[in-house]
Amino acid sequence: MLTYEFIQRALLASTVTAVIAGVLSCWLVLIGWSLMGDAVSHAVLPGVVISYILGWPFAVGALIAALLAVSLVGTVREKTTLKGDTAIGVVFTALFALGLVLISVTPAGTNLQEILFGNLLGISQDALVQVIIFGVVAFAVMVTLRRDITAWAFDPAHARAVGLHTGRIRWAVMICLALVVVASMQAVGVILVVALLITPGATAYLLTRRISRMLVISPLVAWVSSVAGIWLSYHFDVSAGGTIILFQAGVFMMVYLFAPREGLVTAPLLQRRRAARALTVAVPAPDGTR
Repeated sequence: MLTYEFIQRALLASTVTAVIAGVLSCWLVLIGWSLMGDAVSHAVLPGVVISYILGWPFAVGALIAALLAVSLVGTVREKTTLKGDTAIGVVFTALFALGLVLISVTPAGTNLQEILFGNLLGISQDALVQVIIFGVVAFAVMVTLRRDITAWAFDPAHARAVGLHTGRIRWAVMICLALVVVASMQAVGVILVVALLITPGATAYLLTRRISRMLVISPLVAWVSSVAGIWLSYHFDVSAGGTIILFQAGVFMMVYLFAPREGLVTAPLLQRRRAARALTVAVPAPDGTR
């Protein structure tokens, strides 16, 4: 399988998207921006359709639309008293609806279907280059600002107290989100990008509370899921993007059930052992000792 060039391109693209989406996923989970990831991933649709109409690279229109989406959300949140989820909902639905309208008046094309649902095994050399460029830029920004982003994600008030410009950090995370969405949509499509942005971080969060470990576990889960998804999709002739997300969801389910600290199966067993140990210590022995 690895001798085929299209498989090599798919593995490279999935590796880049897995790393950047996995890293960003940790902070999105901590901040509570799952809905933001969903909004941006769907808001790129009108930009993609306009790029298709004008003959531009899809990534150009998608990036412009993503940046427009995060700008509108940020502006509405800062200039009004509306809550964040309300601002996200208004902007997300409006831009996604605009994309649907543009699709309805655009001659049907397989390229638009690929953007919606992904075509990792058919990714072109040009699209791969775009994935790498956007991925490298996003990764560089996240690595440079990792300490500031972590401080803001855990406690925005404390971050402001120690002199961090939380407004700039928020905008940096939004721009990284836009870059990651544009890069990842080439692999799994607009509709499934949100799973790539949330599930790895959620899986890592169930396994550890240390951000340093999360930043390793999350991209690792995303990468293993990508490789396994490509292998399964190749052998069973099914959607690569959908298989990657399903495998990723399967990993999350296993962790949800058997995570050492809060697994649905293991947590009650651990609590019983602690209770039994505490009871053993508390009950006096026959000679009066404990």
